[in-house]
Amino acid sequence: MLERIQWLGHGSFLIEGPPTIYINPWRLGQRSEPADVILISHAHYVHFSPADIAKISHSATRIVGPAAVAREIDHIEVLRPWQTIGIGRLSIRGIPAFAGGSIDTTPRPDGLGFMISLNYFDIYYAGDTQYIPEMSRLHPDIAILPVDGQGTMNAQDAAQAVALMKPRYAIPFNWNTSTRGEAAAFQRAAEALAEVVVMQPA
Repeated sequence: MLERIQWLGHGSFLIEGPPTIYINPWRLGQRSEPADVILISHAHYVHFSPADIAKISHSATRIVGPAAVAREIDHIEVLRPWQTIGIGRLSIRGIPAFAGGSIDTTPRPDGLGFMISLNYFDIYYAGDTQYIPEMSRLHPDIAILPVDGQGTMNAQDAAQAVALMKPRYAIPFNWNTSTRGEAAAFQRAAEALAEVVVMQPA
């Protein structure tokens, strides 16, 4: 399953099909593969791009996201924290996500992570979130975690999440050339806990 995951930059990923799943498509090329499923974690522009969604959508594309995104575009299925929906043999569960200066006791209404279950693999895409106790309920095979520390987990927080969830693989995201050190710091901190895969944007 790992070989089917592509990092497209920042918080955007492609899971090659079938089914073809995009997470937060952003700045896609003109020849991007059409989507069967599009997951939007929250309404911030670098994660929610209506133009990119339109570029890869067709009549049968399923678009899933939180209520805040549903207020911005049509034809989206609203997913709430801990709710699960099935799309064929694919299962998608909404996971609470908390970003910003502090952690509240209730999920933010505008953000989610996703547990994506496909082909006997559980892939956790954390979205923009800090380290939260709810992660103790998750035991994915693959964890995709932010490491930039810009209102989200930094490298040490993400390593703590890996220690809690015990995935086989861990993939950092939300880093770029200016924050490359965070990805390297995460790799050092988590390499004894999981196989850390530092991807390059496709």
